[in-house]
This record gives sequence, C-alpha cells and structure tokens, in this order.
Amino acid sequence: MDKKDIRILELLQDDASIGLNELAQSVSLSPTPCWRRIQKLRDEGVIKQQVTLCDPVKLNLGLTAFVSIRASLHNDAWTQRFVKGIVAIREVVEVYRMSGDIDYLLKVVVPDIAGYDSVYKRLIKVAELQDVSSGFVMEVVKHTTALPTDYALPA
Repeated sequence: MDKKDIRILELLQDDASIGLNELAQSVSLSPTPCWRRIQKLRDEGVIKQQVTLCDPVKLNLGLTAFVSIRASLHNDAWTQRFVKGIVAIREVVEVYRMSGDIDYLLKVVVPDIAGYDSVYKRLIKVAELQDVSSGFVMEVVKHTTALPTDYALPA
C-alpha cells in the first residue's frame, strides 16, 4: 500500500459512490490504474464491502442504546447460545466482546423506549445473564464509519 492507495481509501470512505473518473483524477491517476488499485485493495481484504448508510431517524429509529452485559456463565455452550441469539435480534446492530467489568457491549437502535423494552425482553431469553445495564444516547457528538488511515503506512 502506498500514499495513492491511502488517498483512494480516504475518498471512498468519505463517499463510496464517487465515480471512477473523479476518483482517479483526485489521486492523479488514469481510470484503469485507479480501478486496478481498488480491485487489489478488495482482493487483499482492505476494502471489506461497500454499503449505503441510512439516517436512523428517517427510518424511525430515533433511540440508540448501549447495553452492557455480564454473562452468568463463561463456557463454550453459553457463548454459542448467546451469540446465536443476539445476532438474530435485528435491532442489535453492533456486538463487542469486552475485557474488564462487562463481557459484551451492544449497540441497539429502536424507535422508542417501548421498542427497547421489546428488545430487552427478547435479549433476556437468549441466555442466562448476570446483569444487563443500558445507557440511552442523548446526543450524537461524533459518528463516523471512516477509519483513520494514518497508521496504514510504515513510519
């Protein structure tokens, strides 16, 4: 990966719908070499996928909750049951296994508190849980899907 690849990634992370000609011009390449670089970044797994980001409010998903989970058990059977159950709940859009005081952190998007309560009731049926604690987003101060590219090149 070189500086042109990094710039291509920055531009695509900003707007994946950018046209090939505009992208190539922005990185001082002709379209064919630019396209080859994009293909190589895909083949190497640097570019995982391209998606459309939707405004949650316009989809009636105005409430975001971060849910901390402490497991009641720590074994393979519990983990498999929990993971299988949690990925089936569509409102759970992110799941992280954590170190420290909590075992899992979930990001949940729902229309309102009643929607969250519905998710909570499904969540507690997934597996035995020691503790479930939720915090509700009051204001989004920063949200981006763009990863920093500063660390991609050797120093």
